[in-house]
Amino acid sequence: MSDHAGDPATETFVAHRNLLFTVAYEILGSAADAEDVLQETWLRWVKVDLDQVRDQRAYLIRITTRQSLNRLRTMQRRKEAYVGPWLPEPLLTPPNTAEDVELAESVSMALMLVLETLSPTERAVFVLREAFDVSYDEIAAAVDKSPAAVRQIAHRARRHVDARRPRKVVSPSERRAALEAFQRAVDTSDLRGLLDVLAPEVVVVSDGGGVKQAALRPIVGAEKAIRLFIGSMQKVGGTLTTEPTVINGSPALLFRLDGEIDGVAALRIEDARVTGIYYVRNPEKLSRIESETPLTLH
Repeated sequence: MSDHAGDPATETFVAHRNLLFTVAYEILGSAADAEDVLQETWLRWVKVDLDQVRDQRAYLIRITTRQSLNRLRTMQRRKEAYVGPWLPEPLLTPPNTAEDVELAESVSMALMLVLETLSPTERAVFVLREAFDVSYDEIAAAVDKSPAAVRQIAHRARRHVDARRPRKVVSPSERRAALEAFQRAVDTSDLRGLLDVLAPEVVVVSDGGGVKQAALRPIVGAEKAIRLFIGSMQKVGGTLTTEPTVINGSPALLFRLDGEIDGVAALRIEDARVTGIYYVRNPEKLSRIESETPLTLH
């Protein structure tokens, strides 16, 4: 891209790059695949006659969405062969991401896991409409459907997601307090402390990708979750340390074993307690948790 510096197509692409990455990432749940989609979008964009493009942002989103849908269909096959639960690739996000409530919710592990249950077209339509406020006409052009069909798909997808997403907005201070209590209890193997901070119906989803040890199905209930965490930590041959971080706009705990990253657990917090733990240990998914990835809905 550097060869084209100063060229209008390049300047427009660079200006919208963070937005396009966020679109691709929300549709795919994979930063590595989102980067590939951006490369494909760029290759198509430089061949476009800009004089014929009325709204360049909308046109770029359209190309990105089409490339994401193509990629999503091939990813489905990878997921079918995946060992254990598949979690989105976690991203270290700037601390202020959590203050942008809409952005933080749209990239949260909790919501992105719900998006995994939609069909590829439903997911693209939901993301474009709900997160990026793209018009039905523009979405229709991106997914090759009529605007009327897109409205129906959006309505169906919204109903599906609303039935499964967290109900309440949680204040930053409430999130911090729950994260601190969880970290303190994990660090000291404090069973009472864990029982206090975990909701009785907490769900733990762990992703080892068949490379690292992880539960092969979601664990439901505080006592089972505690057994899993304390048991895993007692089996570790080395020094395990934790540090607070912000993953996908949500509070999280980074685990290091003898100084090396071992995994990251993003927390879903409701009513001052942890209701969901999304624990990624697959090393292939841990490349973006030490340097920030800028995300934007605009």
